Amino acid sequence: MARPITTFSCSECGASFPKWSGRCEACGAWNSITEDVPLSTGPKGKGLGSMRGQKVALTDLSARETPPPRTSSGLDELDRVLGGGLVPASAVLVGGDPGIGKSTLLLQAASAFANKGLKTFYISGEEASAQVRMRAARLGLENAPVKLGADTALRDILTTLDDERPDLVIIDSIQTMWSDTVDSAPGSVSQVRAAAHELTTFAKRRGAAVILVGHVTKEGQIAGPRVVEHMVDTVLYFEGERGHQFRILRAVKNRFGPADEIGVFEMTGGGLSEVSNPSALFMGERGQPSPGSVVFAGIEGTRPVLVEIQALVAPSPHSQARRSTVGWDGGRLATILAVLEARCGIPFAGLDVYLNVAGGMKVSEPAADLAVAAALLSAREDSALPADCVVFGEISLSGALRPVGQTENRLKEAAKLGFSSAIAPAGGKPGGDQGLRLMQMSDLTSFVGEVFGAG
Repeated sequence: MARPITTFSCSECGASFPKWSGRCEACGAWNSITEDVPLSTGPKGKGLGSMRGQKVALTDLSARETPPPRTSSGLDELDRVLGGGLVPASAVLVGGDPGIGKSTLLLQAASAFANKGLKTFYISGEEASAQVRMRAARLGLENAPVKLGADTALRDILTTLDDERPDLVIIDSIQTMWSDTVDSAPGSVSQVRAAAHELTTFAKRRGAAVILVGHVTKEGQIAGPRVVEHMVDTVLYFEGERGHQFRILRAVKNRFGPADEIGVFEMTGGGLSEVSNPSALFMGERGQPSPGSVVFAGIEGTRPVLVEIQALVAPSPHSQARRSTVGWDGGRLATILAVLEARCGIPFAGLDVYLNVAGGMKVSEPAADLAVAAALLSAREDSALPADCVVFGEISLSGALRPVGQTENRLKEAAKLGFSSAIAPAGGKPGGDQGLRLMQMSDLTSFVGEVFGAG
């Protein structure tokens, strides 16, 4: 076994020497040379060995740094999701179902940033340049100063970007890029990981913002290794249903802003248009009050959003009743049904239950529990709640109603849209007078007895 190489370094200036001496030849300090301890003692070729690197600059927690500069696109909904604008040297990953409008949104964003003065490149690996130009002409963006390219060879793309020094690069999509150093087909795990690493490294090295488009799986997750999501600074999901004109851009990770923020767009013939007041849009098609329809006052990121929760309860012709949900967690629905039966004595056995969040929204916060329970009871008892009432609150397994956060913002949004009453858990902080008649309930049993006249 070969002996490990012993090295010495000066504790004053850091200079390295092959043998010990009493005086450092670099800085002249006496008795400052000490033997280096190996960084690791692993097998040869696997560990770091005795070679030392450069020291990392360390700062205190109290050190103050200026926030990164941001460039606003002028699209308020996009800027909101990005945390206030685009940050230089950042990497953004955008995922969504095929045909949902990712390319349309990013072409509009590229044009908006280019008009703001950013040198913007749009690299398409899925469509020819002519197809992208046709889309730009349809959207009225053909005069935007965006440089367009169509290629999938990562080496050629990085060479071009290194020479041109752009401020913003959009890669559509990361699954089509391939590196000649990886022996696998484009779209494979190895190729996606290598391409994402090289493009993210380019963004940090050159100070350019890079936006990557990613395909999604059947489960709705971005295809490829999850390590890609860890490489980038921001992960956005573009959601929506084909049958609805609404599209929601949701931030699930953001190192430069709040996560779980949403931006709402409407798909029109001229592209995606911003929706500045999503509550009014989601509630715009709501007609007369009907059984099974309840308005939920929710919070998406920092924005209060009112959505309609619809329920249908009907006798089941089968031996096993059906449970179907759209826009809400099916496991949470089963929990609410079990609590209604165990704590309130209201059975749903032998009844098919269908639950839908109107407008294509997806609600994940537990504050929707009480609104879901109200919709289920309204549909089962064929009794409509007042049209001017909003409901929110979390239900525990014991049947108690737990207060939720940002109660004041929820009530403000409801009052702004003309609602005059609200049902919420006791113990919340409603803030000042919102002009609403607030009914606060402590448990689910009292809610059922007060609203539906049954205990």
